[in-house]
Amino acid sequence: MKDGTRKVTNISEVQGMEGDVIIMQDIFMYEQSGIDEHGHIIGRLRPTGIRPKFVEKFEDNGIYLPPSVFGLDRIF
Repeated sequence: MKDGTRKVTNISEVQGMEGDVIIMQDIFMYEQSGIDEHGHIIGRLRPTGIRPKFVEKFEDNGIYLPPSVFGLDRIF
């Protein structure tokens, strides 16, 4: 970041390939909300509202992630 800190800014899922191009879809993106009194960037990872394909594999293995984890309970 501009303040010198390191943060996870995106969590993406690989969707597949189109020829030699890797197709990715952002599941979470970092949203900056401000700067604190020490000049450090404040923010959080926010869901993009996209349900990743891996959720079905998780559910097949008994792992349930509610839609709200991916922001699917909000209106965009």
